[in-house]
Amino acid sequence: MMKYIRLLLVLGVLLSYDQLLAQDAPRLIVRGDDIGSTHAANLACIKAYQDGIMQSVEIMVPCAWFPEAVRLLKENPALDVGVHLTLTSEWENVKWGPVSHAPSLSDGDGYFFPMIWANERFPEERTLRGTGWKLEEVEAELRAQIEMALKHLPQVTHLSAHMGCTSMDERVRKIHEKLAREYGLDIDPGHFGVESFPVRVKGETLEERTAAFIDGLGKLAAGKTYLFVEHPALAVMEMEAVGHDGYYTVSTDRQLVTELFTSPFVKEAIRNLGIELISYADLVK
Repeated sequence: MMKYIRLLLVLGVLLSYDQLLAQDAPRLIVRGDDIGSTHAANLACIKAYQDGIMQSVEIMVPCAWFPEAVRLLKENPALDVGVHLTLTSEWENVKWGPVSHAPSLSDGDGYFFPMIWANERFPEERTLRGTGWKLEEVEAELRAQIEMALKHLPQVTHLSAHMGCTSMDERVRKIHEKLAREYGLDIDPGHFGVESFPVRVKGETLEERTAAFIDGLGKLAAGKTYLFVEHPALAVMEMEAVGHDGYYTVSTDRQLVTELFTSPFVKEAIRNLGIELISYADLVK
């Protein structure tokens, strides 16, 4: 596998010559989600920025580790931040709830429901869509999260949605768009022609993920901008307790993300291919 990665890097050197001849280098936004959710995610996101390729990070305001995330982001003011609007609390051993008064968005213990949509493991009664949620409470909660983030972090530039929450209903989508405009956070990658990363990066080992990511880097076209989203964290005792039915490998999975984002092979491939790493904020510059 390592020989394959080195071969990809050699090919990257050859490909970079053609890309240097092009008018515009490929651009790539590497986004890390869920800072604020755990201490392990906080440390990993900062590491992925300082030592790696991540240029934008999404903060979860309702979570217990939000204050530490604020402190770390203030220490790294050039790191682009998005408010990761949150209406679910999916993990079994750690929970969070609304920062506003929103009883229709909460379960009997005051926490967000685990899921937006029902699936084979989470029946309708354990989802937000399966309850009597109120649109006015959704708007008030999203607004409260945005204002809390803006109160503490001047580098907030955009909004995103945890677990796709703002797609749960057309009316919620419109509220999301309205709030983005109202607070000057309406940097929508789709409006700038940003495309999804062309390769699905999965695997049980770092080598497999690195090879897949480098393969994807080689497919980025000159003059175009791409978005890659993942969830960095550290495989520490805290993360070993995080999970839910169907996804108990969170700790090891997200440690691999951190290692991928800081991989010297990945950074070398990006240099060889002439790829420009940018943030959401750079889209409007």
